[in-house]
Amino acid sequence: MTDPNAAAHGDDTASTGDNQVALPDPAALAQEAAETKDRLLRALAEMENLRRRTEREVADARQYGVTGLARDLIGVADDLRRALDAAEESAAIVDGPAKALCEGVELIERQLLKVLEKHGIRVFDPQGAKFDPNVHQALFEVPDANIPAGSVVQVIQPGFMIGERVLRPAMVGVSKGGPKTAPAENRSSNGEARPAD
Repeated sequence: MTDPNAAAHGDDTASTGDNQVALPDPAALAQEAAETKDRLLRALAEMENLRRRTEREVADARQYGVTGLARDLIGVADDLRRALDAAEESAAIVDGPAKALCEGVELIERQLLKVLEKHGIRVFDPQGAKFDPNVHQALFEVPDANIPAGSVVQVIQPGFMIGERVLRPAMVGVSKGGPKTAPAENRSSNGEARPAD
């Protein structure tokens, strides 16, 4: 039996026969719905971030996945270039079978560089560029007062890039003793120039 006074006073219970069932609090339901919505939005954001990260990792794997093989192949390209340079230095190849052999080696070298380039690996020769320790490896310094200090004056071995990353830095000789970029002139408090310390 239901209590008529309970219904009149707004009691949050409903009766069904002899059993009384408590009705949920609307404020608690609203809070639970807000928490569920927040969890859902966070899960969606995490899934979107995961999708983007996965796409980025797949793109990196496609572009940089050949790094190990590329390092091995650039050694072959170096050997081909050394063989051609040695043949040119000897000046023994004028005509005949030796000349045909050198031309064949040149064709192989060009084909190898084309294949590397097809896969995003490119050679760079920094002759005359400003020395950059991120892409160059200095092997020695060349004193020359006519060339600006820090310039690449000799390339011992060209460098290779894969995408935007350095696969192998260029081995270079760097100038020293030449003019530097003009430093700001030191001045004393009265405006007169003073020698740098």
